[in-house]
Amino acid sequence: MDTAGRIFDAVRARAQDQPERVAFVEDEDTVAYGPLFERVLEIRASLADQGCSAGDVVACTGTRSSDTAALFIALEDLGAIYLPVDPAWPAARVADVMRRSSASFVVEYGRRAPGGQLSVRAHGPDGEPVVVPGRGEGDPRYVIFTSGSTGRPKGAVVDQTGLMNHLWAKVNDLGLTADDSVAFTAPLAFDISVWQMLAPLLVGGRVVVLPDDAMLFPRRIVRTLESREVTVAEVVPTLITALVQEAGRSKAPTPLPILRWLISTGEELVPSLAERVLTVLPHARLLNAYGPTECSDDVTHHMVTEADLGRNRLPVGQPVANATLYVLVHDAETGTWDAAEPGRAGELFVGGRPVGHGYVGDATATSGAFFRDTLDPTSPTGRLYRTGDLARIDEDGVHYLGRTDRQVKVGGVRIELGEIEAVLSRHARVESCAVSVFADTGRPELVAHYVAPEELPADDLQNHLSTTLPADMVPKRWVRLAALPLTGSGKVDHRSLPGRKDSVEAS
Repeated sequence: MDTAGRIFDAVRARAQDQPERVAFVEDEDTVAYGPLFERVLEIRASLADQGCSAGDVVACTGTRSSDTAALFIALEDLGAIYLPVDPAWPAARVADVMRRSSASFVVEYGRRAPGGQLSVRAHGPDGEPVVVPGRGEGDPRYVIFTSGSTGRPKGAVVDQTGLMNHLWAKVNDLGLTADDSVAFTAPLAFDISVWQMLAPLLVGGRVVVLPDDAMLFPRRIVRTLESREVTVAEVVPTLITALVQEAGRSKAPTPLPILRWLISTGEELVPSLAERVLTVLPHARLLNAYGPTECSDDVTHHMVTEADLGRNRLPVGQPVANATLYVLVHDAETGTWDAAEPGRAGELFVGGRPVGHGYVGDATATSGAFFRDTLDPTSPTGRLYRTGDLARIDEDGVHYLGRTDRQVKVGGVRIELGEIEAVLSRHARVESCAVSVFADTGRPELVAHYVAPEELPADDLQNHLSTTLPADMVPKRWVRLAALPLTGSGKVDHRSLPGRKDSVEAS
């Protein structure tokens, strides 16, 4: 797969050949390739006039729109680095991100900008200039700050070759063409926003922008996907649950009839939800995608089939082009990492072209997650990324088994919380769930949180788990919630789960 080139060149070529072809759909308005490229040049000129040049980090804050893509493409041509900043972040977080990224410029656009016009201002960097570790092809292209397990965000640096590799992997694996319309749904500080707004432009397709207020209401999302004839949509499993429920209520013979692909990413897709998708949207293909922000977004793809639905966990699939995945086991005695035997669980490492440069302004975090690739001397980056995820590899590809940092010890037994969640999610009445550990009684106890139409008997839930799990993995405490707490990107916020005061002791 040829991943060379730039988005700038692809959009320029399309603007010259088909200037009136629609590139973006925004509410009732459309933006054609010709005007889109003119906007790219206008933004580029504004940035250059302010002194923006190659290597500068540019903090960008605004609403999801065609201007987001135009700004990214203008920065690509300048060789500068795109850093999305969520305007909803607390001031302290914004200040920390600006300091550690050493942002040289701040760009406000859309409703964030004075008078709705693009606003560019220089910003004196508080820290050192951006230095990215290790060798590798390509220049740094964007920085996404993730929510680290410590609560302090880390800025993952992705380069041009990693970016283009992922964009073309999406084009090829999804079969994207000029006839496709891709939904632009993701929060801008979430890595999937990058491919959603850029990959369709490589093939002359359309990007359909769903505004933030529409994303709050499943009915509006479904209505927009239908009316704008969206063919490809990617959202997190929590939102898939709501969309399938809404689509299931539709009186139309076939809800979302134009949809070709529904993509799940960001969190584990459980078989029970996959089954509901295949039942309600039998004409659409369901893709289970997995990948860390640090590796240019998704590094595996798996099309879910009926045969997968009997599993406790779905495969996340085969590596995308130019990605190499390893499942390694640490030998505590020798301190070495060895390849796990086929079918055996270990820790997942990513090598190849998608691996990013590290974390901006955080050498300690970088050295703990990025390593010299001694397994592949021909690696284009020379780096391996340690995901912190448990996995195994078999003939179906990679199977995600949960986070290593979600392994807990209860009563001296090591337990993977995700394994309990996977089994509990298969209960017919459980819509979603999360398992945590509380030690408020002086000893750690498993607590299961679930969303269901009504309170479910604890013994019924325990019996369901007991048919698959050993007794020490069956929670004794149960909490029914109206909804699971979520992070800004739609993932389950495990740290915000309620404690003992809201829980019920099972008999």
